[in-house]
Amino acid sequence: MAVLTLAALSFLLASLLVLAHRKLHVDEDPRIDATHRMLPGTNCGACGFPGCLGLAEAIVGGTALPGKCTVMTEDEREEVAEFLGVSVGAEEKVVARLACAGGTNVARNRARYEGIASCRGAALVAGGGKACFWGCLGLGDCEAVCDFDAIYMNSHSLPVVVDDACTACGDCVDACPKDLFSLHPVSHRLWVACRNLEKGDAVLADCEVACDACGKCAADAPGVISMVGNLPVVDYARDHQKQRQAIDRCPTGAIVWYDEKDGPVTGSAAKRVIRQGTRLSSPT
Repeated sequence: MAVLTLAALSFLLASLLVLAHRKLHVDEDPRIDATHRMLPGTNCGACGFPGCLGLAEAIVGGTALPGKCTVMTEDEREEVAEFLGVSVGAEEKVVARLACAGGTNVARNRARYEGIASCRGAALVAGGGKACFWGCLGLGDCEAVCDFDAIYMNSHSLPVVVDDACTACGDCVDACPKDLFSLHPVSHRLWVACRNLEKGDAVLADCEVACDACGKCAADAPGVISMVGNLPVVDYARDHQKQRQAIDRCPTGAIVWYDEKDGPVTGSAAKRVIRQGTRLSSPT
C-alpha cells in the first residue's frame, strides 16, 4: 500500500507540473537571446537595467534603445539597432568625477600608514594619516575595482579617470571610503575638485590646492554656485555652461572647468604647482 500510495502521489504531482508548464509557459522572443549575445556581457548596470539581459529585454520590448549601453562602441550599438530595426538612440555620456586634487606633491601627511595597501583599510586607522581628513588616500582602491581600465593612479598617487573608457558603472563610487567619486554627465563642466570643509588660509598648510572658502566663485556665478558648509556647490539644474568665469579668481584652483580637449583647467589666479616630488609631512 505504501508503494502504491507513493507511486500515485508521484504521478499526480508530475501531472500537475506538466499541466502547469503547459498553461503557464510563456514563449520568449528569440530576439532577446540574440540581442543579449550582442551586448558586452559586463553586467555593469550603467544602463540602469539589471545586467545585459535586462537591457536586452528592454530593447526588444521597445522601452530602451541600444544607445543605453555605454560599454559598446558606436559600431556595436549600430549593429544591434540594425538587427532589431530600431534607432540607435542618443544618451549623454556619464563619467566618474573625483572631488580631490590633493596628490602627494601638494598635500601633506600627518602620519604614515603601514598595513594592507587599501584606502578602506587605511581609513579605519585614524582616517588614513592624511593631513586633510577629506582628501584622497591614494592607495588605489578605485583603480583596483575598475573593470574597464578607466582609472589609473598618476605619479602623485591621485586617481585619474579616463573619460573615454569610463562606463559610469559606479564601482569606484562604492569603493572610495572618503566618498570622493560621483557620477556626472560630461556636460557638467564646472567642478569643485575638493571636499574640504575647513575655512581660511590655514587649510593651505595641509593642501595647497584645497578650497579655502573664499567665496569668489559664488560671487562670480550667483545663483549657479552657492557656499554650503564652507564649500562651493554647483546647481547643475541651472545653466552653468556660460559660467566658466567662476574659476578665474579661485586662488587655489579648487574649482575647475572640464575642457573637452584639455581636461580640468584652473583659473588664471590659481597658483601654478611645479613641485614634482612628495611634499614633506606635517609635524604631529
